[in-house]
Amino acid sequence: MFSITEYNIYQSTFSSSPRWIVADKAFMLKHYQHFLTLQFAVDQINKDPHLLPNITLGYQLLNNLHSNKVAVENSLMYLSGKCLTIPNYSCDRQHKSVAVIGGMSSALSMSMATILGLYKVPQITYGPFDPLLVDKVQYPYVYQMGSKESTLHLAVVQLMLHFGWTWIGLLFSDNPRGQQFFRDLEEAMVMHSMCLAFKEKVPEEFNEENREDLIIFPKIIGSSSKVIFIYGNTYSLLSFSIFMTQYILYGKMLVTTISWDISAETNIKTMGHLHGTIIFSQAKREIPGFKDFLRSINSTVNSEDIFLKTFWEAVFHCRISEESPVKMVYSLCLEGLSLADVPTHELDTIIMTLSSNIYNEVYLLAHAIHQMLQMEIKETLELGVHPLLSWKLHYYLKCVNPVPGANDEVCGDESRIMAETYDVLNFQFFPGSFETLVKVGEVSPFNKGLIINEEDIDWPGDFPQTPISICSVSCGPGFKKIIREREPICCFDCTLCSDREISNQTDAQKCLQCPEDQHPSKERDRCLPKTITYLAYEEPLGMALASAALCFSLLTALVLGVFVKHRDTPIVKANNRSLSYTLLISLTLCFLCSLLFIGLPTQATCLLRQISFAVVFTLAIASILAKTLTVVLAFAATKPGSRLRKWLGSTTSYFLICICTLIQMCLCGIWLGTHAPFLERDIHSEASLIVIQCNEGSLFFFYSVLGYMGFLALVSFMMAFLARKLPDTFNEAKYLTFAMLVFCSVWISFLPTYQSTKGKAMVAMEVLSILLSSAGILTCFFAPKCYVILLRSDRNTLEILKNKVSL
Repeated sequence: MFSITEYNIYQSTFSSSPRWIVADKAFMLKHYQHFLTLQFAVDQINKDPHLLPNITLGYQLLNNLHSNKVAVENSLMYLSGKCLTIPNYSCDRQHKSVAVIGGMSSALSMSMATILGLYKVPQITYGPFDPLLVDKVQYPYVYQMGSKESTLHLAVVQLMLHFGWTWIGLLFSDNPRGQQFFRDLEEAMVMHSMCLAFKEKVPEEFNEENREDLIIFPKIIGSSSKVIFIYGNTYSLLSFSIFMTQYILYGKMLVTTISWDISAETNIKTMGHLHGTIIFSQAKREIPGFKDFLRSINSTVNSEDIFLKTFWEAVFHCRISEESPVKMVYSLCLEGLSLADVPTHELDTIIMTLSSNIYNEVYLLAHAIHQMLQMEIKETLELGVHPLLSWKLHYYLKCVNPVPGANDEVCGDESRIMAETYDVLNFQFFPGSFETLVKVGEVSPFNKGLIINEEDIDWPGDFPQTPISICSVSCGPGFKKIIREREPICCFDCTLCSDREISNQTDAQKCLQCPEDQHPSKERDRCLPKTITYLAYEEPLGMALASAALCFSLLTALVLGVFVKHRDTPIVKANNRSLSYTLLISLTLCFLCSLLFIGLPTQATCLLRQISFAVVFTLAIASILAKTLTVVLAFAATKPGSRLRKWLGSTTSYFLICICTLIQMCLCGIWLGTHAPFLERDIHSEASLIVIQCNEGSLFFFYSVLGYMGFLALVSFMMAFLARKLPDTFNEAKYLTFAMLVFCSVWISFLPTYQSTKGKAMVAMEVLSILLSSAGILTCFFAPKCYVILLRSDRNTLEILKNKVSL
């Protein structure tokens, strides 16, 4: 019979079925710890003189065997006693415990709450937090110690981003908790441009006849994603774990949480393929003195512990007595063994997250009872241990600090929102059925972020280095992403930036325009300053054109000197030597005016170059026209009674030259007065260059000036062509025909070429046209005369001229 000095806590938690205890060391280590934690916490409280003084805390222990049915049965047994389970009747002389700790999963907790809630029995769960249990209408007397894992999805995203895993497969349990996690994770992934290769709900019960259930595994194997995240707990994924043993997930990296015991219902072969799995776990909180307590456990001292025998044989691979069912496998245990002989890494495996939850729950109840007794000591002394104590305990469970010095205060379910920290564990399985969890980092989404030691991670055997899980290879600098139609944003093609754009980062959504004074590099990953260019004297092309202009101008001056020196010879006098002088001087100026197009342009050269070119060329063409007209008139005036004799003087020729030149000068004057040429920086013609050049101001006037010169040249050509067969020893019409033919050919070719070139090449083309056309006139017209003057002086006589004319 209970006295006031003793309070019992009923725990329906120790969940190891007999077949597991006998055969599986891993399950023994993972579940026996819960009982050891409860025992340690109760012993610590009973030794504390300040907490529940003069009161001994006790406990009852029942095994639910992971079964909802057994959990309900145990709940009825808790209420009625160990005899017949009759509702509303208690067969035990002792009063039942004041509170219940359990269960390990939300399904077990709900099963227990349907019975215990009728009697307002406080029920504290230590398994994963479940939002369904927060419903105070349906579960008013259930308290949860498990973390809400409200930031787990953020921690997962941080880890994925760290390793560059943007193409993820997701499996989640088909329950409200799994669906809520899926929604949170999907939202966080979208914010960070991550994608789900596939998502599948995992049913709690697999139906072998239902193909939709079993199609999950082919989807995992056939997916292009290398990283698969699995969310759920051991019980919701139990059928999945069983069927997973039939499939080997080659080339897949698994990431999960500690809530799913990946060793559940798996064989040694399958465990080997789970090597390297990354596991998220609530940051392990040290339980003061717990390790020392574990090391002090001895099979001799703790002989009353009915579970210790099986646990001992599982840990030390031995059998305690000859009657042990493992005698065919192991030899007898040595005397004097204790948990102090267990390797440290195995002992750390025992101390897991749920252990700290149980420890906190026991202290939570102890503090609640302590406060209740302090407030109602008189009533308690009068009534003794009364069923109402369980009801009154709810008030004190609302808000107490379970562990002295703890930072988080527990106030029901609503107040357990705090900055969560997760340990990142690496599951490692080695030959000899040795498994361990190695802490390789931690994640605190709102504080320190991700801290991880990659060198401590042992990746799965299929990955010699860090796995890569992406849908498309990242676009490097110089490229931009083009999302494929009807595919997630992680699946894209890479397109090179256009001529005037760059991208200086990986996976750029769009390319950036370079400033006008810069141009993209060859790789399109940065902008470079444009080079200023013009047709300079220093470069080979400019030097060649300038040299040619000077040479031809000197040659023309030399020809002029020859003509002046032999001005009294018949060949010079016979063809109007004053016009020859004028033509040679204008040709000299034509060659020299081309120098205005070479070198750094200025506003003055821009005004002068086209105007001077137009005027001196018009002068040269007008001189040729005057010469041609003189030849035609000379032969026409020889007829008796011709009125053309009065036009044969030099006055007519110079009048014609002046009129033609004056018209061109008027055109140039209008051009300068309305749309004068100006200096400009051309940044668009060539991608990598800034061309300093002269803008013509008005293409209309530019082509008008050229058209006028073309008209004069065409008239000169036609007249020379018609007069080419006139009888004259020194007939110039033939040479003028060839000269005009060359001139027209050059400038007709110039027009389309000028339109198709840009920058300094356009300037060079105009200079070359000036030089070629001028050189054509000089060569075709004056070369034969110089040949006669200098080399065949015997033909440069008046007698030959008269004989030729008489013929």
